[in-house]
Amino acid sequence: MTSVWRRSATAGHSGDHIAAAAMRMESVSKTYGTGAAAVTALNDVSFEVPRGSFTAVMGPSGSGKSTFLQCLAGLDRPTSGRVYLGDTELSGLKESALTAVRRERIGYVFQAYNLMSALTVKQNVTLVPRLSNTAVDDAWLEEILRRVGLSEYADRRPSQLSGGQQQRVAIARALLARPDAVLADEPTGALDTRSSQEVLRLFRQIVDETGQTLLMVTHDPVAASYADSVVFLADGRLAGQLVRPTPDQVAERLTHLGNW
Repeated sequence: MTSVWRRSATAGHSGDHIAAAAMRMESVSKTYGTGAAAVTALNDVSFEVPRGSFTAVMGPSGSGKSTFLQCLAGLDRPTSGRVYLGDTELSGLKESALTAVRRERIGYVFQAYNLMSALTVKQNVTLVPRLSNTAVDDAWLEEILRRVGLSEYADRRPSQLSGGQQQRVAIARALLARPDAVLADEPTGALDTRSSQEVLRLFRQIVDETGQTLLMVTHDPVAASYADSVVFLADGRLAGQLVRPTPDQVAERLTHLGNW
């Protein structure tokens, strides 16, 4: 089964510049409001997320992290600049096409697990394809449930699971469509320390063993230290990057960002 995961996770890769990046921004700015009330959330940001990498995004409150994630995910359109998923320019798509790309090629994991309480684990994981009348690959579903450690809980409901287990259901749901990239927004924010570590180790394992691309917004230096690299934002601009840092190094950099 592992070979199935690896083959699907790496399918379609090529060596050209665009395909080497799972996601990228080119001179992206995002402004909300007009005139004197205008607020610039992102200011001329250019950035690439390498395919098969685990990237953490950090910054002070109001630094633009959420807008950064939403623009990369196609949930928000930039005021100027371009956003790409592989070789597809999201910022140029009509809404219907953009919705299809988000559903089929991007996985999401949020702080609030967004599970349906009346559905079982398996039903929650397969909810999106079932709503769109898309066939589910049962062998792939079983592989995902095994990978996230939920095979024996497939018929339980969210209320019968711990917070960490519920987040793993959300991760399984994000992986089901074999996405080009998984975006996680504060995925451990509602979890205790032990559950957070379980989820972060799972993220690390998924990236290392399957070549999945993962981008995570977090405020936690410990969570960020699980990533291959940590990108910092301040006042809507990129403010540096650390490669495989320790939690102390991340915390130190965050402290200095307050004066950016």
